[in-house]
Amino acid sequence: MDKEYIRFLSRAGLYAAIYAVLTVVLAPISYGIMQIRVAEALTVLPLLDRAAIPGLFIGCLIANVVGGVGFIDIGLGSIFTLIAAYLTSKVKKDWQAPIPPVIINALGVGTYLSILLKTPVYWGIFWVGLGESIACFGLGLPLLYFIKRIKK
Repeated sequence: MDKEYIRFLSRAGLYAAIYAVLTVVLAPISYGIMQIRVAEALTVLPLLDRAAIPGLFIGCLIANVVGGVGFIDIGLGSIFTLIAAYLTSKVKKDWQAPIPPVIINALGVGTYLSILLKTPVYWGIFWVGLGESIACFGLGLPLLYFIKRIKK
């Protein structure tokens, strides 16, 4: 196996582990309609490292198996994270990195959680979007800038 591929898989595994552990350890605020999933701060990292894309997908999958609200959450939540991570890798400016995860999760996760938890859809979109904005803009963007600064 190629050394670069092994490094890629190792980084992806680290992203997955960090995402899953952060989400599960912070379970009281990581799940439900009103959530601030701190691990979502990592969703800006595909801008710097493509290994974050599969890593975040697997980390979300694990986190939703442990504490999610069933198969729909496990499947759709993880797919939305994968889509958001991929789209994040395509943005042109650093400040845009949080936009895909916020929009994708607010609309996608907010909608299906509202249906599953029997709350109005607009509330689900609002609360998931708010929590995602806090995690991605409030934590993720500073993390992105910090990593870029220490890499120089």
